[in-house]
Amino acid sequence: MFVFETHIRVRYAETDQMGYMYYGNYAAFYEVARTEMLRSLGLTYSSMEKNGIMLPVAELKTKYLKPALYDENIKIKVTINQKPAVRIIFNYELFNEKNELINTGETTLVFFDMVKNKPCLPPASFLEKMDSFFD
Repeated sequence: MFVFETHIRVRYAETDQMGYMYYGNYAAFYEVARTEMLRSLGLTYSSMEKNGIMLPVAELKTKYLKPALYDENIKIKVTINQKPAVRIIFNYELFNEKNELINTGETTLVFFDMVKNKPCLPPASFLEKMDSFFD
């Protein structure tokens, strides 16, 4: 299992008239956390794409428990519970400044060979970085 945490402050433009973060913006927070998690391992989407591998989102699940509010610093915990294969599943937990769980989510991404135009296994370098978390 691999666990990573990051923080994002809710900006005014991300909220509705009540000061609640607009529901569609949770997916963007997931993406930021997922990208930073990969970066913490020395991996980037851009480097994989340069090597012909994309990671499109195949599925998104989210559950809203409490609103994220304007100007709150939201902690996002990202977990990968199973070793990546053709698919990689990210789980998210968002916490407000009181450390209350306010949202849970999951995204499934697929490793995709841009040349062959079909799903593929992760690059060897990606699996090497992940191996130590799943042995």
